Amino acid sequence: MKAVIFDFDGTLADTLPVCFFAFQAVFREFDNRELTSEEIKAMFGPSETGIIRKNLMNNDYEKAIELFYEKYNGEHQNLVRKNEKINNLLRRLKKEGYKLGIYSGKARRSLDISLKCLEMDHYFDVVITGDDVKLPKPHPEGINRALKQLKVSHDEAIFLGDSDADILAGKHAMIHTIGVQWLPNYQTIEFSVQPDEIYSNINDFNLFLTELSI
Repeated sequence: MKAVIFDFDGTLADTLPVCFFAFQAVFREFDNRELTSEEIKAMFGPSETGIIRKNLMNNDYEKAIELFYEKYNGEHQNLVRKNEKINNLLRRLKKEGYKLGIYSGKARRSLDISLKCLEMDHYFDVVITGDDVKLPKPHPEGINRALKQLKVSHDEAIFLGDSDADILAGKHAMIHTIGVQWLPNYQTIEFSVQPDEIYSNINDFNLFLTELSI
């Protein structure tokens, strides 16, 4: 194995609460609708801007998108905590020479906010966002693009994610898939398509890495 590619929300960072908060603010302000976290989660797939354009009844999309980012950025420090175990994992992977990538359905703007706030922006060799692909997960376009930029083949990398769409995208890209449920908030309780492995504890994934290097 030469490369590790991660999803972001619910996989590398517990950002789902701030995503829900920002979306709820947008739909409340522009549509006078109160949405639950589950209702918002059901919209996931496109980037945040895509979600707003697809689901908002009010067509003042640009103002709604700006409100989303205002709320996302403004509440990030309050709703998203740094996770030292995640940072230790990324440091270990870098130290051991793995190439690291992110493929997230998030828009570039919100991902950049999160990476900067969490001081994670220096770890990754490639970052693919929802803005960079024509076809979102579960299509494998983003994973294939990351593999190409990392200059590794599908059998030299693994992809970690917390949703059915992540695992399906990995399967379609013929890459080893790992489902993770190690953060307080994640998208899928039970995967409809079984990942090659599932980890609910970062320590167990560290053991997996140790066994690979033996």
